[in-house]
Order: sequence, then C-alpha cells, then structure tokens
Amino acid sequence: MKVRLPNSGGAGNMNQMLKQAQKMQADMAALQEDLEQREFTATSGGGMVEVTVDGKHLVKSIKINPEAIDPEDAEMLEDLITVAVNEAISNAIKTSEEEMGAITGGLNMPGLF
Repeated sequence: MKVRLPNSGGAGNMNQMLKQAQKMQADMAALQEDLEQREFTATSGGGMVEVTVDGKHLVKSIKINPEAIDPEDAEMLEDLITVAVNEAISNAIKTSEEEMGAITGGLNMPGLF
C-alpha cells in the first residue's frame, strides 16, 4: 500500500526554508558582534555612581561622585555600585533579547545568546 503525502512544494520549499534559516543565522551573528561592541551604562544614587558594561557583560568603567565617598558608610557605596552594575548588565541582556527576538520572530532558541 502506497501512502501519498500532500504536495507542499517539495525541494523548492525546503531550499527556501534553508535560505531563510541561513539568513537568520547570519543576521544573528552580525547582531551578536554588534551587541558585543556596544556599551551599556546605568547609574544609582541619583547619579552618584555610574557603571558601564560592554555587550559581553564585562565592566568597562565605574565612576563615583566624590560626594558618595563617606569613610563612615562604605556599605552605602558598595550598595550603590552593586545596584549600578546589576542595572547595566540587565540593560545589556534586555537589549540583546529584544533585538535577537526581532530577528528570530520571538522563536525561543536557548543558548544562542
């Protein structure tokens, strides 16, 4: 007994899908490279601490307003730095997810970025 499959375009359709997948892969690689070159900055304490990270989530710079340096309250400065670092990294991750999502059409592809 022979089974007939509906004609869905055959090899031509498969080639088109492969071309689309290759283009998406190339677009994602280009975007990933672009994102790694970008810098993301966040502040805390009303601008008392400013942290900049790159797209690889590495800290590039930390700027501390001298008014934030209180030898009697080092813990406050530590907290301000922590908040700013986490916010800058969060901004980098959010931007990456949003821009990759635009390329993939929201397709969840764990481990790609």
